[in-house]
Amino acid sequence: MVRIQNSAALRIDEIYRYTLKNGSEKQAKVYINNLFEAFNKIENNLVVSYPIPADFGINGFYFRYEKHFVYWKYLENKDIGIVTILHERMHQIKQFQKIK
Repeated sequence: MVRIQNSAALRIDEIYRYTLKNGSEKQAKVYINNLFEAFNKIENNLVVSYPIPADFGINGFYFRYEKHFVYWKYLENKDIGIVTILHERMHQIKQFQKIK
C-alpha cells in the first residue's frame, strides 16, 4: 500500500494549485491523477527508482515524474511512503533538510 507523508501531501497541493493557476483545472487533475498512478506503479516495480544519495540522510529511493522527482521509502510495516515531491529546479538537498 502507498501512503502519502505530510510533506508530500503539501507538495501535491502546491503542484495542483500551480497547475490550476498556470494551466487549467483539467490539466491540474490529469497531472495529479497521473502522479498517483506513478505512485501505485512503485509496488510492482513499474517505475525505475534510484537510491537516494547518502547526503540526504534518508534511506529510500527516487524517480522522475515529468518535471518532478518523487522521493519514497519503505515504511516499518513494508508499505511505501511517499516522502516528498520536488520540482526539477528545486535544490534537492536544501529541500530535504526542511522536512527532517
